[in-house]
Amino acid sequence: MLNPLAQELNETLKGTSAEALFSDLGRRMYFPNGIISQGAEAKKNARIANGTIGMTVIDGTPAILPSVHKYIPELTSREIVAYAPTAGLPELREIWKSMMIRKNPLLADKSISLPAVVPGLTAGLSYIMDLFVDAEKPMLASCPSWDNYVLIAEARRGAEYHQFTMFDGGKFNLAGLEEAVKAEAERYGSVRIILNFPQNPSGYSPSSAETAELCRIIKEAAESGAKLLVISDDAYFGLNYEDDIESQSLFAHIANLHENVLAVKADGPTKEDFVWGFRCGFLTFGCKGFTDAQYDALVKKLMGVIRSSVSCGATPSQAILLRAFQHPENDAEKAEFRRVLEARYKRVRAFVDSHESDAVTPLPFNSGYFMSLQTDGIDAEQLRKKLLADYGIGTVSIDSRTLRVAFSSIDEDKIETVYEDIYRAAGELKRG
Repeated sequence: MLNPLAQELNETLKGTSAEALFSDLGRRMYFPNGIISQGAEAKKNARIANGTIGMTVIDGTPAILPSVHKYIPELTSREIVAYAPTAGLPELREIWKSMMIRKNPLLADKSISLPAVVPGLTAGLSYIMDLFVDAEKPMLASCPSWDNYVLIAEARRGAEYHQFTMFDGGKFNLAGLEEAVKAEAERYGSVRIILNFPQNPSGYSPSSAETAELCRIIKEAAESGAKLLVISDDAYFGLNYEDDIESQSLFAHIANLHENVLAVKADGPTKEDFVWGFRCGFLTFGCKGFTDAQYDALVKKLMGVIRSSVSCGATPSQAILLRAFQHPENDAEKAEFRRVLEARYKRVRAFVDSHESDAVTPLPFNSGYFMSLQTDGIDAEQLRKKLLADYGIGTVSIDSRTLRVAFSSIDEDKIETVYEDIYRAAGELKRG
């Protein structure tokens, strides 16, 4: 028996792509009219006293130990120790939406939800899969892909994890993607796909022409009657190092593409703003024909997942980011760090373009934090271990044929030496 609040949300979303795509958990989820919602109501209207939230309040202000406050003296106690709303600080959600539209002008005339704050992009992706993925609803992703996708889809959600080969002949494998999407649509009547650009682990982003083809593939599947959940994992958004890369998110192109396409943008300041440990991300929905009431219902479903797992995101991270985004030097500071990353990318690019190996071949890369080498005749995990033991170099074996190198964390003056050693170690393994 569904909770009446869940039934109410489901009724609001009746006939939409979201309703058709929901997992069993997604159908059951709701945001309770409990402590949080009653506390929010009291915050607005309790004139004499507010006895709703479990915080120690002195003279109307959250109590904070001096030994805690001394380390963040510029923030108020409310910014440091008070609970944040379940979906995040309203001002931060609004400013992130305005920044998103500024970076993605295509969104200016599209209907999208207000971004909801989640405790990191990983949590955000996990929450979306909670709502839409289960044992009968598989997840489609590229191969190679970030290892957390399969962990969330298979281990947490009990779903099948399907993959298409991302590259073919040194190019993005659009034909392979189209075939995989059609196969999912024909077998299940729906498609749940996650696309990550710049991609982890390859460091690849599509061109404008490739993005147009991606949109065509998605739209044609939708026009065939299939319902599609398309997650844009934009963790590394904007870190582009070549002129032919599509500058706007795939989400900006598909947010209002078709009534059968529910688009989700998972992004945040983690990589874009160089605050990895803040664990703060955002989820934004877009679907053609959605009303404000339907977006509100979908966000309430998401809030139910947040409330039932971590309750809310950390307040200090949100408060610091809100202040930082309003700082006049914020954009210039980020641009300087991005120049550091681009310089490292160019050194890696120069090396792989001028060196050949019969043991490793670079996968296409042009953006982000990483690049990957495809091994030939050797095992990527053996190469990783050899590099660590014999050369003191840390890398990641994504699978048996893919070695990921995070050039983002290697000083520019070390890059040539590091890659010489990688190629040398690979050659030694190949020759036995």
